[in-house]
Amino acid sequence: MTVLFNKKKWLYLLLLSLPNLLFAQTKKPITFDAIYKENAFKIKSVDGFNALNNGKQYSKIDNLLGQEINIYDLANGKKAKNLFQKPESIPEIVDYSLSDDEQKILLFTDKTPIYRHSALYAVWIYDIKTQELNSINAEKVMHATFNPQGTKVAFVQNNNLFIYDLQSQKTTRITNDGLANHIINGNCDWVYEEEFAFTKAFEWSPDGKYLAFYKFDESKVKDYTIQFYDEKNNYPRNYTYKYPKAGEDNSKVSIHIYNVDNAQINTAKTGEETDQYIPRVKWARVGNNLCIYRLNRLQNKLELLLENAESGQSEIIYSEESPYYIDINDNLSFLPDGHSFILNSEKDGYNHLYRWDWKNKVGLQLTHGNWDVDAVLGIDEKAKVVYYTAGMDLPTERKLYQVNWNGEKNKCLTAESGMHDITPCYGFQFFLDKYSRINDVPVFKLIDARGKLVRVLEDNIALKDTMTNYQFSKIEILKIPNENSDSLNAWMIKPPDFDPNKKYPVLLYQYSGPGSQEVMDKFPVGNYFWHQMMAQKGYVIVCADGIGTGGRGREFKNKTYLNLGKYESDDQIYIGKYMAAQTFVDKARIGIWGWSYGGFMSSICILKGADVFKTAVAVAPVTNWRFYDNIYTERYMRQPKDNPEGYDGNAPEKMAAKLKGKFLVIHGLADDNVHFQNSAVLTNELIKANKQFESEYYPNKNHSIYGGVTREQLFRRITSFLEQNL
Repeated sequence: MTVLFNKKKWLYLLLLSLPNLLFAQTKKPITFDAIYKENAFKIKSVDGFNALNNGKQYSKIDNLLGQEINIYDLANGKKAKNLFQKPESIPEIVDYSLSDDEQKILLFTDKTPIYRHSALYAVWIYDIKTQELNSINAEKVMHATFNPQGTKVAFVQNNNLFIYDLQSQKTTRITNDGLANHIINGNCDWVYEEEFAFTKAFEWSPDGKYLAFYKFDESKVKDYTIQFYDEKNNYPRNYTYKYPKAGEDNSKVSIHIYNVDNAQINTAKTGEETDQYIPRVKWARVGNNLCIYRLNRLQNKLELLLENAESGQSEIIYSEESPYYIDINDNLSFLPDGHSFILNSEKDGYNHLYRWDWKNKVGLQLTHGNWDVDAVLGIDEKAKVVYYTAGMDLPTERKLYQVNWNGEKNKCLTAESGMHDITPCYGFQFFLDKYSRINDVPVFKLIDARGKLVRVLEDNIALKDTMTNYQFSKIEILKIPNENSDSLNAWMIKPPDFDPNKKYPVLLYQYSGPGSQEVMDKFPVGNYFWHQMMAQKGYVIVCADGIGTGGRGREFKNKTYLNLGKYESDDQIYIGKYMAAQTFVDKARIGIWGWSYGGFMSSICILKGADVFKTAVAVAPVTNWRFYDNIYTERYMRQPKDNPEGYDGNAPEKMAAKLKGKFLVIHGLADDNVHFQNSAVLTNELIKANKQFESEYYPNKNHSIYGGVTREQLFRRITSFLEQNL
C-alpha cells in the first residue's frame, strides 16, 4: 500500500506541474538583450500624424527611398500626394509644421536638446508651390513658428526674438537686450519650462499684426552649477544656469506686444506685483485681445486679464481662488461670441467644465459628477459641442465625450473600457484614437464624430505576436485598502509560473506625486518590460496609487497639501504590510523602488518603514523639498519659512539614522531637475549615522539617465542589487 500511495502521489505532482513545465519549455525568457539591444518589444505608433484643414486627409513623414512628407486619405489610408522629398543637401528631418494655408513647410533638423521641452534646430522653409527650399538662419534657433498668414516666421536666438520675412528673406531683430543668465525674450526660463510645461514664450495674434512675447529678467535668481567631465580635459566644464529653489527669488516676468507694422513694443498691464506667475497667454477670438493668466506666488488665486493690443486697455474677466492650489493647463477655449469661454475648475470638488460669460457675469457648469475631466480636446463651433476626455466610469481609464454648450446631451463616444488617447482632426469629422488596455497592446484607430471605427492605422500585431513567445504574465488590476480603509487602485504582476503554495518576495513600484497616476488601464504601465522580467525571476511586482494621486477628486489629491511625503509613505508602508500578510508572500522580503518623486518615496519608506521594507532603490530622489524648485514645491508646500515642519518632518535626509535595510541610491551628476545635491546631502547624513548603503552615480547624465547603453547598465545594476538583497 505504501509503494502504491507514493506512485500515485508522484503521478499527481507530475500532472500538477506539467503545465508549468510545458510553459517553461515553450516560452522564451525575457532578457536584457531582448529589451535593450534587440528592441524586441518595440511599440509602433503613427508618427508625424498631422490632420489637414479639409478634415479628410493627413500628412506624415515617410522613410521610403529617402525621407518624404506625404498626404494620405483618412478614410482609406491611400497616398494622395507627395508634399516634399528631402534632398541630400539637408540633414534628416526631425519634425515639421505646415503653415495655416498648408502652402509652406517648416522643416526641423539637427536637434540639440537643452532642457526637458526645449531644443535648438536648424530650420528650413519649403514653398510647396514654387518648390523653393531656404534656410531661415545660418545658426540653430528655437521655436520657429509661422504667423497665421504664412508670410513670416518668428524665432528665438541667443535670448532674443526675431522675425523672418519669407518674401524679402530679411530678418528683423525684435529685441536687443537678451543675455545669458540675465534677460530672456521669447523663451522660458528653466523653472517655467519645467513646471508650467511650455517653452515657446511668444504668440502671434490671429491677424498676424501683433506678436506677444515674454521677457524674463532672471538677474536676481541664484545660480546653480553642474560639472561635466571629459577624459580629454584635465578640468571639468562648468555649466551655470538660474534655478530658483523653494523660498528663493524668481525671474521678474513681463508681457510685451510687438506691432509688426510700426515696430513699436508696448508692455502689458499685469499689475504692480512682480512676485507672481504668468503661466499662459492666449489670444482671444474677437479683436486683438490678449488673455493673460495672472497667478499669485502661492498659486491659489488665478485671474484672467484681457489686454487690448490696440488701445492698451486691460480688464479682469475671470477670477478664482482655491483653499489649496490651482493647476494650470491648456483647457481654456474662447467662444466665437467674443465675450465667453469654456474652462475647467475643481471648485465643486471635482475637475469639471464651465462656461463663463464675462460680459454678463454669468457662469454655467457643463459637466457634473464624482469624476474628473482630464483634457479639453476642442470645440466644434457648428455643432456647439465640447469634446473632452475623462475617467467618468473609472479613474483608471479615459474615454472620449462630448457635451453641448448648454451642459446638455453629455455623450460617450468611445464605449470600450480602457485608455483612449485622443487626437482630434481639423473640423472634428475624425479622431485618432490610441486605444489600449493594461494587457492589450496599443491600436491606433481612426474614428468618426460618432465614435464609429473608420479604419485601423496601426494594430501592433507584430508586438502582440512576439510577446506570445515570451514569459509574460497577465497584469491584475485590483483594489488595496490603506490604513484608513480608503480603496487604492493597484496593479500586480505575478511570476508566470506562479504557485499559490509558494512564498514570493514583493517589489513595490510607485511614483506617488500630486495628481499623478501610475495605475491606469493602459499599455504599457511604468517600466513594463523590466517589471515583467523581474516577475519572471520570481518577484511579485505591485504598484498602488496612494493618497495624493489623481483622478479621484480634489480632496483625495490635496490631502497631502503642506505635508508632501507623509500620507503617501503611510500608504506605501501599509501596502507593504498588506502584501506581507498574503499567503503567497515572504513577509521578510518586501522591497520598494521609484524614480524622482518615486525615489523620494522609496527613500522615506526604507527609513520610516524600516521594519517593513528589507530593500529600497531610489533613483534621482528629492531628499528635502528645500532643495527643489519653487514653483513646484511651493504649490504644495508653501515657502519654507511658513512651513518648516512640512519640509523637514518628511525629509529623508533627516531620517538617515533610521536605516536598517539594504539601500541603493542612484543619481545623474548632471541632473538639472533634481540636483545631485539631494543625494549628496542624504549620503552625508547616512555616513554621519554610520549606516551602510550602496550608491551609483552617472557623470554627465541628467534626470532621465540615458544615452548609449546607460539605461541598460542602470537596470542591470538595480536588478543585481535586488537579486542579492531581496
